[in-house]
Amino acid sequence: MKIGIIGTGAVGGGIAKKLAAAGHDIKVTNRKQAHELASKAKELGAAPATLVDVVKDVDVIFLAVPAVSITGLPKGLLKDVPSDAIIVETTNYYPFRDGAIDELEKGKVESVWVSEQLGRPVIKAFNDLSAHTLEHLGKAEGEDGRIAIAVSGDDKRVKEIVSRLVNDTGFDAVDAGSLSESWRHQPGTPAYCTELNATELKKALTDAVREKAASIRESAINKIIHSNPPLSHEAMVQLLRSLFPENPKKSWKQVL
Repeated sequence: MKIGIIGTGAVGGGIAKKLAAAGHDIKVTNRKQAHELASKAKELGAAPATLVDVVKDVDVIFLAVPAVSITGLPKGLLKDVPSDAIIVETTNYYPFRDGAIDELEKGKVESVWVSEQLGRPVIKAFNDLSAHTLEHLGKAEGEDGRIAIAVSGDDKRVKEIVSRLVNDTGFDAVDAGSLSESWRHQPGTPAYCTELNATELKKALTDAVREKAASIRESAINKIIHSNPPLSHEAMVQLLRSLFPENPKKSWKQVL
């Protein structure tokens, strides 16, 4: 497929590299100078593009930028993009980084908010695993211990296409329901960055409690920021699991 990716940070770059290796035609953009973008694109196996060109003549567009950057995108960026182009957003709202976004603070589902900012339907995916997991822990289809990624959206056909892209990156896809249910795999929920297989992820999605997610998110961030020495990747996964006694991954141990 022809895919344009906005953002080449830890997640956007990881998606680009994995999908390029799987044979997809990838172009990427970021805010760097042209020579820096070209170097990054070469590293990822992708082609460099301007923000305007990265959304042209593609089947899928990935938004892999912080939530605060969504409002900074040009208002007419997608006006000439065909209605059947798929838009996948990977954002996670963190007030300490993004600043307080009033509608999200009042409870609007993050992906619904993103869709409203863009004026287009979106699919939520690739937000519930860390960059380390994306880069290092993918496995071949059918292999034991394969980690799963949640996919939320309102178009079943489009979710199936995105699920195939998830598979191409080395992970199983789990249908997490409509876009309004995408909060179930945002920060502060049992599904977020806890490296679960498909069966475990389905249970974690069901176990999520929306009213508790924000406070759990803030608790996790506070523990991570104040950890000395800094947590390893494995310790961070264990920490996030430990925040949920009902977590379906039974091998976790309490940390911090």
